[in-house]
Amino acid sequence: MRVGHNPHKDQLLSAPDYLHQVVIPVYIPHQEDYFKDSFRILQLCINSLVATVHAKTCISIVNNGSCDDVKIYLNELYEQKLIQELIHTENIGKLNAVLKGIAGNAIPLVTIADADVLFLNSWQSETTKIFNQVPQAGVVGIAPQFKMYEGHCGNVLLANLFNGKMCFSPVKNQEALIRFYHSIGWDRNYNQDYLKYNLSLTINPDLKVLIGSGHFVATYKKDVFENIVSYIGYKMGGDSEGYLDKLPLEKDYWRLTTQDNYAFHMGNVHEDWMVVPAKNELKVDFPTINFSKRKPINTVVYFVKNRLFVKFLSFGWLNTLFLRCKKLPKHMIKRY
Repeated sequence: MRVGHNPHKDQLLSAPDYLHQVVIPVYIPHQEDYFKDSFRILQLCINSLVATVHAKTCISIVNNGSCDDVKIYLNELYEQKLIQELIHTENIGKLNAVLKGIAGNAIPLVTIADADVLFLNSWQSETTKIFNQVPQAGVVGIAPQFKMYEGHCGNVLLANLFNGKMCFSPVKNQEALIRFYHSIGWDRNYNQDYLKYNLSLTINPDLKVLIGSGHFVATYKKDVFENIVSYIGYKMGGDSEGYLDKLPLEKDYWRLTTQDNYAFHMGNVHEDWMVVPAKNELKVDFPTINFSKRKPINTVVYFVKNRLFVKFLSFGWLNTLFLRCKKLPKHMIKRY
């Protein structure tokens, strides 16, 4: 039976005090073989995150069926208030774990990161700067990679096709780019020209961004997730891979990345270079974030920008013309 009236019934929730959420799904089932160093790397990841975010950041960890040692560690972080949300589940798949972390709040920005990301100082301020100065930005990465413009960027490319501010420019941090591809197990036999130029867009004299974004760490406008599915039927891979890529395009948002590198991918093997950044001592006013929501674009417009135009651009001679018009050095065009 029920007696009395619940004092919280019909009370409105207060506006969120957080400006930025970081969601990290964690799956470390044991500490052997592939996962031998994963717990140590997770600790580096979280320590670097805590050291580099402002006080209005909500850190949400989703324990996706990890072993007891990891579970105890995460519980301690929560009890110490180093993280703000902790969800324990069985292994429900990476994307389902991410969706659990995203749901249930109205925080304007949400970063989705793997549990092997080493965050560097200023990553958060540089990310917010792009969102504030580029209204079309819906996804912002912090780790440049090769030829990012070839993935889910048809709308950005078409919008700036005849814009002289979009062109190939010298890579700002070659060492970080090399380190990323080492972290995912690549040999150095890839095209070395990829280390020299990437496709960029000049926003103003003080801000240049790269076209496209990778997946292991990226920040999204929250309204990208206004309508999300409740379940994805894969632990990894399958149609889960493209789900987060398609959502921003449905609202015609651009994928962009910071010109410099603000995070490292550590992988599953601990190495000596992995050092947690010092506490970010830069104290400034919290950024003003006032993003208006967008409605989904017409399906015909979506098709033209993200399917038809991309198909045309993939034709050999049109791709060559694009590279030439966007000022890739002539001697690189044939092999780029």
